[in-house]
Amino acid sequence: MPEPQPTPTRDHALDQLARAAYSLSAADSRLRGRATRTPGALSLTHARALRVLAETGPLPIGHLAAATETTGAATTQLVNGLAAAGYVTRERPAGDKRSVVVTLTDAGRHRHHERQAALTQALDTALAHHDALALDTATDVLRQLAAIYDRL
Repeated sequence: MPEPQPTPTRDHALDQLARAAYSLSAADSRLRGRATRTPGALSLTHARALRVLAETGPLPIGHLAAATETTGAATTQLVNGLAAAGYVTRERPAGDKRSVVVTLTDAGRHRHHERQAALTQALDTALAHHDALALDTATDVLRQLAAIYDRL
């Protein structure tokens, strides 16, 4: 019978979590790189914007920036890329020359559903050995990491 492995210390576990967070950040950077080089590829920020618009409907750029947790300038660039891909349109409301409202196109809605289905399948397959409690715990840890990053 194999000997039981020693239980990792909390410091070791936290170090491993930090390393995993760095790996996740690096994977996000690689994904952003692919999204700039590959037609049809979506970064997490692009996918998040499509999801927000699919869930809420048309939004002014400032509201989209808040919902996607990006700056106004970054959201303008994001919307430019999504518009160039045919996923969103930009319109100025009548009587308001300063605002721009972003609306999801049918192609954008289709791309959102495609991406969401692929993500759901990938998560389900990769995390099949984790129960709902473990997934809820992972969700909490990821949200805490996001809050920590915002404070750094």
